[in-house]
Amino acid sequence: MIGIGLMCCAVALFAVLDTTAKYLNTQMDSLEVTWARYTSAFVLTLFVSNPLTHAGLMRTRRPLLQIVRGMLLVGSTALNFLALRWLQLDEALSIIFTFPFIVAIASVPLLGERIGWRRWTAIGVGFGGVLLITRPGFHGMHPAALLSLAATICYGFYAVVTRIVSRVDSNQTSLFYNNAVGALVMLPIIPFVWQAPANWTIALMLLGTGILGSVGHFCLIAGHRLAPASVLSPFIYTQLIWVVIFGYLVFDHVPNAWTMAGAAVVIGSGLYLLFRERRLGKSTTSEGVVEGPLE
Repeated sequence: MIGIGLMCCAVALFAVLDTTAKYLNTQMDSLEVTWARYTSAFVLTLFVSNPLTHAGLMRTRRPLLQIVRGMLLVGSTALNFLALRWLQLDEALSIIFTFPFIVAIASVPLLGERIGWRRWTAIGVGFGGVLLITRPGFHGMHPAALLSLAATICYGFYAVVTRIVSRVDSNQTSLFYNNAVGALVMLPIIPFVWQAPANWTIALMLLGTGILGSVGHFCLIAGHRLAPASVLSPFIYTQLIWVVIFGYLVFDHVPNAWTMAGAAVVIGSGLYLLFRERRLGKSTTSEGVVEGPLE
């Protein structure tokens, strides 16, 4: 129960992070928000876990994969934050919830896994839910939905690569590389998009993106030490409740019926896919893939 509580706390923090990022998008470039999220997280986590206090923290048996993994994650975050400039929180998250389907598909060539007809059907139905949400050709969602889909694809491949590196590297090492690679990748970009925060409130919100991400990841890791991923994974979907609440309170957004219907299809298909993977002795989210969608 404590593990489940920590998972719910983590996704609630990620919902606050997305809400904060969406608000900051109205004040500055989305890439600056992405830079702040990873740079502040990197600096803050150095006080808790760094190579001086944790010998071997930077030692990895798969350095190239760790770098690729970090670039995929920062790419997914940047695309997600950019999409939030135009999409409602619930719309973007509903698309992001398809990441288990991307993981399943990518696992075929990268991990040599086989997918039976039942799971292929669940994947197809899940992407049908995305069509309900976006309604292409019917004056539906903003084209920025493609950015959310691209972000989800990046995260799906990130999750598969994480499965590989989690076999040889610790969570602490992987999290260190997440933030370090993200901060380094965004550093050359920031001079071209930099805009000084308008006031101290905005500056604190920028710092808060790193705090929210770091504390959220801490809750996820702690939760997975107390309960298996197969038990915790369904509670990722409670994040939708939070983004609907925050979307209404902060931006006065009300989910439309198409988004809610599509989200229900996506979540139902995702839960069925999780059920099938549990039956087959697998897990849609491994120990290393417990960081929450795109955060």
